Amino acid sequence: MFRASDRRNARLLRLLLILFVVTCASATHAACRDAVVLVHGNAGTPAQFDNTYVELRARGWTDFEILRPNWGSKVCAACNDHSGSEETPVLDALVEAIARSCTGRIDVIGHSMGVTLAAKQIVDYGLANEVASFVGIAGAYRGLWSCGTYPWNVVTSTCGAQGLSVNSPLLASLAGKPLGMKTYSIKSWIDQIVCYGGLCTVGGVHSSTLPGENASHTIATGHFGLLTDTAVLQVNLIQ
Repeated sequence: MFRASDRRNARLLRLLLILFVVTCASATHAACRDAVVLVHGNAGTPAQFDNTYVELRARGWTDFEILRPNWGSKVCAACNDHSGSEETPVLDALVEAIARSCTGRIDVIGHSMGVTLAAKQIVDYGLANEVASFVGIAGAYRGLWSCGTYPWNVVTSTCGAQGLSVNSPLLASLAGKPLGMKTYSIKSWIDQIVCYGGLCTVGGVHSSTLPGENASHTIATGHFGLLTDTAVLQVNLIQ
């Protein structure tokens, strides 16, 4: 016959086994997260997202789950636009991230021209249903007044038909198109690039505002500080 102590030990062992199974299941569930694509801006580098990368790793993302495409000329910013060779690394990263993602969905965080470049791939290739969260930081989604108004005074590729002149065909093709299940912008009223000459708005709307966004966060810092100083906020938005 089992003694009382044996029965207690058996119940304790059973309880420990249940806790072990629940813990393992919870850990497995917690480890299943969206892969993340970080898209730098014009003439930038993936290293500009280092603060975000460090924050993601601190919260459990693995290097395998974080993709940072390297696109465009680094020596001729005016030569880059949203068509051709600039697109390929970004599209490849988005497709690869979807393939790697444990959830089957991805999160996309873009800065500056990386916002519109990533958005173009999502719209052109019908990827919005695979994007859980899209975060646009200091994007010029409605154009840059420094680029003029299309088709007048457009002298560089960056400001051309597939660039960021106000009312360009590129921006018209993106207007109102969904970018993901949730969309957020991070913007500033003292952004020296988007707010060239003190003009931040196009048609009465801040140019960094995204279509159908769930929320917009305004930070009192410059164009590059919006990227480097908001890593915690960026990751909060995709969790």
